[in-house]
Amino acid sequence: MNKSRESINLKDYTYQLPENRIAKKPLENRSDSKLLHYEKGKIEHTSFSDIASLLPTKTHLIFNDTRVIPARLHFTKNTGALIEIFLLEPLKPVSEVARAMIVKEKCQWRCMIGNLKKWKDDLILTKELAPDLVLNVKILDRQLQIVELDWNKDIEFVKVVELAGKIPLPPYINREVTFEDVERYQTIYSKSQGAVAAPTAGLHFDNLVIKDIQNKDINIDYVTLHVSAGTFQPIKVENAIEHDMHSEQVVITRQVIENLLEHDSTIAVGTTSMRTLESLYWYGVKLLSGISNFEIEKLYPYENHKPVTRHQSLKAILDYMTEIKTEVITGNTEIFIFPGYKFRLCNGLITNYHLPGSTLILLVAAFIGEDWRKVYNQALQKDYRFLSYGDSSLLIP
Repeated sequence: MNKSRESINLKDYTYQLPENRIAKKPLENRSDSKLLHYEKGKIEHTSFSDIASLLPTKTHLIFNDTRVIPARLHFTKNTGALIEIFLLEPLKPVSEVARAMIVKEKCQWRCMIGNLKKWKDDLILTKELAPDLVLNVKILDRQLQIVELDWNKDIEFVKVVELAGKIPLPPYINREVTFEDVERYQTIYSKSQGAVAAPTAGLHFDNLVIKDIQNKDINIDYVTLHVSAGTFQPIKVENAIEHDMHSEQVVITRQVIENLLEHDSTIAVGTTSMRTLESLYWYGVKLLSGISNFEIEKLYPYENHKPVTRHQSLKAILDYMTEIKTEVITGNTEIFIFPGYKFRLCNGLITNYHLPGSTLILLVAAFIGEDWRKVYNQALQKDYRFLSYGDSSLLIP
């Protein structure tokens, strides 16, 4: 790893976020949010509904089509004690999220379990979800918080979760889920079930905005990154590089990769799309070095690699997909993007405003340099709403 990047002082990436600037509810209309347009050091303020006019023509816009599942499952013991099971990652019978959501048999998941000490090893938690439909959960591994879920009807797991669970709003929203959240904490184009947090940069898009974009000869594509709860995990170490990055599952089609090769300018809608695209580049680098396993470790980009162009990387992936006869690749990434990172596929980013001292602030700082402070100071001065339900920015370095 580059010597100059062996340490990043977290204090350099914090700012004061007043509680009253955190958006606790969505606006009535998605595209009514404010938009800060940063391009090559200059800032202007407008409405998100105008974003099509600000995007360069012939841009390739990449959305994350993951869909948030009601991952918070609540069970009440006979004693009245409440136990929460927060689904994180499927393990058996399949670990691929999309397939795990449609199993019709018992399954195992790694979870976060609230009130774990009140759940004895031999106690099976049960919940009646509908007439003649009961969900049973038992604990398999207390230390790793692995549970087994089974139900007594021939229906897909996603249907069970929809009946049993609640949408997991971010902890800083700090209120109960409402009926409104069920719709508004999803993007309008979400389809791939499996995220436990929304790719919130996409929450501003409505059908009219997307139509405006398409009318401007801008190509739209979708990748999938199933956002994990790790996205909210605060950095607790002084040297941010030592932070344990979460791993997330990504799914990308051949068509998207072919379209990436045809476009010189790519704008990621959200940090999750950006992490997916940059991970894709590094997968191509791995393939060119003889490694076919799609696992991008957090510091892999900072190791010494032979120079590989964007075109060479994407071509290597397409060649491998042809070789193994597949139209879709699935992998896992824990890529950690912080200042010093060189972006390979992304030329622009649409994103919300992130928590101080978070991995996402580091990503923004990596993308636009020290100007991240100028952007955040302007957003605070101009009364922008922050975090998941907050306002937006279009960043073009």
